[in-house]
Amino acid sequence: MILMPEKKLKRGVAVAGVGLSKFGAFPEKNSRDLFVEAFLDLMGSMKGFDPHQIEAFYLGNFSSDQFEKQAHLAPILASWVGLSPISTLRIEDACASSGVALRQAALAIASGQYDVVLVGGVEKMTSLEIAAVTEALGTAADAQFEVSVGFTFPGFYAAMATAYMHEFQADPKAFYHVSIKNHNNGALNEYAQFRQTIREIMESKKERAAQKGRPVPAWEDEFDFLSDPKGNPMVAWPMALFDCSPVSDGAAVALLVSEEIANSFTETPIYMIGSGQASDGALPERENLYSIPAALEAGRQAYQMANLGPDDIDIAEVHDCFTIAEIIATEDLGFFDRGKGWQAAIEGKTARDGIRPVNTSGGLKAKGHPVGATGVGQVAEIWKQLNGIAGERQVQGNPKIGLTHNVGGTGQTCVVNIFERRA
Repeated sequence: MILMPEKKLKRGVAVAGVGLSKFGAFPEKNSRDLFVEAFLDLMGSMKGFDPHQIEAFYLGNFSSDQFEKQAHLAPILASWVGLSPISTLRIEDACASSGVALRQAALAIASGQYDVVLVGGVEKMTSLEIAAVTEALGTAADAQFEVSVGFTFPGFYAAMATAYMHEFQADPKAFYHVSIKNHNNGALNEYAQFRQTIREIMESKKERAAQKGRPVPAWEDEFDFLSDPKGNPMVAWPMALFDCSPVSDGAAVALLVSEEIANSFTETPIYMIGSGQASDGALPERENLYSIPAALEAGRQAYQMANLGPDDIDIAEVHDCFTIAEIIATEDLGFFDRGKGWQAAIEGKTARDGIRPVNTSGGLKAKGHPVGATGVGQVAEIWKQLNGIAGERQVQGNPKIGLTHNVGGTGQTCVVNIFERRA
């Protein structure tokens, strides 16, 4: 066996600024509109920045081909915000598309090819009916060994959930805790698709029932509500409606620059100190269904590059496309021992005031999941949290190290990035 040297970035890379569109369902908007909104949000946060300094544009987008019948999206978006004739590249890695785009842009800067790169992610999903959205998303799975036997993504993650519950005797109420936490966080995020807590959603349903003269449900708290199929209908047991991330429209951008010029762009850069990416096959090829091997490997690479371990991470944004996915991620990343993530969720260890805050943005579950925008959207939250500007959802204790974990398909792709605030 040949021992490979530790991988390090040959040149430092910083995130100088971020921008977001609102996430949600916007029938009047297309990908161009959403991207412009995110780009203007970036420009508004960087006083005096000249966009003509941007040398290249890396775009994460899963399938504008299917959702909007528009391929070749990267040069179109670059032109739309006045960046032509710079180099553009669209990257497709399912729901990890923009996380991978950000990593590739960072590697391009580290190589010395560029000094200033714009990274974006966008998806316009709600222009299709839900059956067509399900079909489009299904193309991210293995057509021969996963889709052909009748699985959709709720089914995939339901299989992971049942395997996890069986192996570790997990209480399914742990999934409720993840959903409640992430909606509590999303309610404080001005960009989120769902700006309501689970309790607020429950109370609004009771009010509507009373207004329509129907029997008012006797839900006393969020757990009553989430336990009732009338409020929280089953999608694929044990994953119910409030265990699933929504269909979303949205865009996110980040400006990456070389470390040596970062302070000429902003007084508050954060530095990318670790990055890892790995792949895997379909679910039938895996030893078990309660872990994602690509996440284990991507995390190992990122920790090694950063010369850090799980205990050094102050805050994380992980890929909670379903509530079980967050629990598995917290174990794959080493935050909790295998089989203990569900207990950590119940005990509040991943809450904003917990020992390991996870998904303070609301996560995919509440912030929304426009699949091509998700990875860069996670970085935007880390940038805000490390700079202490996340408003009401700001984590206390002056967080310094943040991590993002972005998964594609059923785990065939995972990219993990680690960031540091130095000021």
